[in-house]
Amino acid sequence: MPMPSEYALAQRQFDAFMAELQEELSTISRNIAYTTLQSVFIVFRRRLSVAQAIDFAQYLPPILRAIFVSEWNPAEPHRPWDALDVLDQEVKTIRQHHNFSKDGAIAAVSTVLWRHVDAYRFRFVLDRLGPQAQAFWVNGASL
Repeated sequence: MPMPSEYALAQRQFDAFMAELQEELSTISRNIAYTTLQSVFIVFRRRLSVAQAIDFAQYLPPILRAIFVSEWNPAEPHRPWDALDVLDQEVKTIRQHHNFSKDGAIAAVSTVLWRHVDAYRFRFVLDRLGPQAQAFWVNGASL
């Protein structure tokens, strides 16, 4: 069986994602864009069970999937869902001394992420995860 194209094209797809995210965030630094992405993923992941997080990750492109599960401690207690502005503030606390995320980081990542996933399949997983997960990722979608 040949290598699936999603893996063969993974770096090219990730580079395109990061370029769009940098533009959406209005930053010249790929490092800032990466830390913002990683922080948004961590804040979202903290609200999911292990099974839900793995389910969600299956619908991400390969390198984004790897970032989503990277440095994860599945034993970390669940955190409650909160308003998006509160979650946006939590994004800024991840890697606090190296994090230059701006207000609206979740919305920016969401906007770009929807351009890089299969929208039908992504809606399907968000439906299973519930209304809070849908609200977290709603910015970039036309649900």
